[in-house]
Amino acid sequence: MSYASGTAAERVYDEVKELILTNALVGGELISEGDVAARCAVSRTPVREAFLRLETEGWMRLYPKRGALVVPIGEREARDVVGARTLLEEHAVRSIVDDPAARAVLVAQLEENLTAHRGADWADLAEFSRLDAQFHQLIVAAGDNPLLADFFVALGERHRRMTSASVHRDASIPERILTDHRALLTAIEAGDADAFASSLGAHLAGVHDLRTGIRR
Repeated sequence: MSYASGTAAERVYDEVKELILTNALVGGELISEGDVAARCAVSRTPVREAFLRLETEGWMRLYPKRGALVVPIGEREARDVVGARTLLEEHAVRSIVDDPAARAVLVAQLEENLTAHRGADWADLAEFSRLDAQFHQLIVAAGDNPLLADFFVALGERHRRMTSASVHRDASIPERILTDHRALLTAIEAGDADAFASSLGAHLAGVHDLRTGIRR
């Protein structure tokens, strides 16, 4: 792939970040500027700029003359992301539980998402994790609080990376995600916020291997 000089650093940044989010570059892996420059058909200068940006955002840790370490997903990070997601999704569902019309709109959106998700190629982690994130974003958006919805979207990249890592860890995770999403949809359709909360906690803890539960 060849890049125009003016956008080389931006495009290298996008490509390497996508590799991190889809777990093609796993946490703990050390990569070099030279390898990435060759992969992207650019000089080392835009690669260095992209690496610096990725380090600033917390995706990498740079070691002079050695390369860049892809920062692993820490247990604290996983719990914090899941905890924030839990609060936002439960809040959204409780805000529409007494509004049949709003629930019906959300159920239709989630059914469409599940159909697409079920038909996706599970080997395409970028698409599978995107649809997974979209399912949960639809729930939060239904709460009709733009500030909370924007914050949830900001968690989307970490959400995608965690999902990709879970699928790499356990081949049964995609089927579990789809089964759990059906249970969440059913609880919303029934207007049962408590059942949704219980199913969501079990879903997130199981998919992301948080065996001791989720702090709330």
